[in-house]
Amino acid sequence: MADHGHHATDIPQMDYAEHERTYQGFMHFAEVGTVACLAIVAALAVGGTKHAWGVALIGTLLTLVGTVVGIASKSIAWKAPAVPFALMMVALVLL
Repeated sequence: MADHGHHATDIPQMDYAEHERTYQGFMHFAEVGTVACLAIVAALAVGGTKHAWGVALIGTLLTLVGTVVGIASKSIAWKAPAVPFALMMVALVLL
């Protein structure tokens, strides 16, 4: 039978720089995704409670655009989908 065991000399060293880069990317995606989910829920609340489904649709589309911009740009990040979230919260209060 073949020996498939690992020996102490066969273990490669961790690439800590790549590990940090992957973690930062995951955190960036998690931040943007969380705010985008909140904006979608706010849009659904506007449509469901105020029966303003047109406003909710516009808010959802703005959220999708803001999410793409937020994921593409690390300097803007979660702030891009936060704009439609704020607009949907204002619509929820004012409508």
